[in-house]
Amino acid sequence: MALNNTFRLNTKGDAWQLMEKKLIVPAFESTYRLLKQGIWAYFLLVIFEGALRKWVLPGLSTPLLLIRDPIAVIVIIKAIQAKLFPSNAYVTGMVLVAIIGTITTLLTGHGNVGVALYGARIMLIHFPMIFLIGNIFDREDVIKIGRFTVWLSIPMTILIGLQFYSPQDAWVNRGVGGNMEGAGFSGALGFYRPPGTFSFTNGNTLFFGFLAPFIFYFWLSKKEINRIVLSAATLCLFASISLSISRSLFFQVIISLLFATLAIARKPQYLGKMIMAYVVGIILFVAMSQTSMFKTSAEAFTSRLEGAVEHEGGLKGTFGHRYLGGMSDALAGSPNLPFFGYGLGFGTSVGGSLLQGKMGLQISEDEWGRIIGEMGLFLGLITIFLRLGLGLSLGRKAYRKLATGDLLPWMLLSFGLINIVQGQWAQPTSLGFGIIITGFLLASVGENKQGRHGA
Repeated sequence: MALNNTFRLNTKGDAWQLMEKKLIVPAFESTYRLLKQGIWAYFLLVIFEGALRKWVLPGLSTPLLLIRDPIAVIVIIKAIQAKLFPSNAYVTGMVLVAIIGTITTLLTGHGNVGVALYGARIMLIHFPMIFLIGNIFDREDVIKIGRFTVWLSIPMTILIGLQFYSPQDAWVNRGVGGNMEGAGFSGALGFYRPPGTFSFTNGNTLFFGFLAPFIFYFWLSKKEINRIVLSAATLCLFASISLSISRSLFFQVIISLLFATLAIARKPQYLGKMIMAYVVGIILFVAMSQTSMFKTSAEAFTSRLEGAVEHEGGLKGTFGHRYLGGMSDALAGSPNLPFFGYGLGFGTSVGGSLLQGKMGLQISEDEWGRIIGEMGLFLGLITIFLRLGLGLSLGRKAYRKLATGDLLPWMLLSFGLINIVQGQWAQPTSLGFGIIITGFLLASVGENKQGRHGA
């Protein structure tokens, strides 16, 4: 008996260590799995939040506008508790700007607490999600997201096709809150731009823009994916350009194609795969062009593109205005702009509705103009430089990955760079896509992992 007691006494320390490991590891893995599920939920709600607000729970359309916010808060809190939330200069800087901006909003700006918090949540809740995604997700998780998006593009294209050819009072075109006036937006030749599952048509454009890098990546990579499904998704991507009547999507696909071409120039061994993708694309495009459905949507898209080119002074003017024009205007500022701006949230559609009694962006449709208009030149420029610095940093890392033969970050950059630096984050769907593409890009470069092996 004494011998047994001595043995227990001598081995108690090791036993406790083993017990702690057995308890900690399952708990850690459970938290880690929960965080991944939270990120997936955030991603899915970016895509299906509009469907909930239009078709499933139209009576709750207003609170559902913020449905991703509590998920982001819960995921961030869980990550902090598990010591899985990375701290860096970008997060610290943005949180400090948000806190100072909230104070100045209440002291010298519009003074509305609700609107100030609505504007501050972009920097306090959603921006940190970028780095949480980058820390929790890995490269394979991003590829799973890509495969899911490729599969989803097929029913999404069918949906926007139905919306394109259906009247605005049809069920598929029902607006937010069950609005029977329709969710479509003015297009061309009497056709409206379809919103897909989203609240507004920009969501449809962003979804297919998000799809394009994955389409090109899967054609060029050795990753296993059903080639029939990939071919169908490629067809859907081409069809979405005309069905969406969206110039932004047209330019985004061109940008992704240019990034793929640069990848081929960097690594000529990709040339054969890209030629195969081109051949498949041409065959699908020719087959699609023979259908009356495609001809009608193509005519509408061409009409809108030609009208815009005439109005904005050629292709150079169209592209420059949409992607570069707002930058110089924002930096020029307004002579009557207060030093700390008009206040956080004032430049959002929701904030404008609460403060001015009318919907629409009250300061600027361009992101840099909104940022400076809300926070003034000093805080606004800090915010812009933080986003610009993050974009350039990820750009360098993606290029380094390309040099080693890893195409994924480089292709994601083709959609992510503009959304990081100049994405219109005042709009909830645009904010959602900006956060997820930046987080996925960070995860794909694999240089943000902290605390991955223990709490």
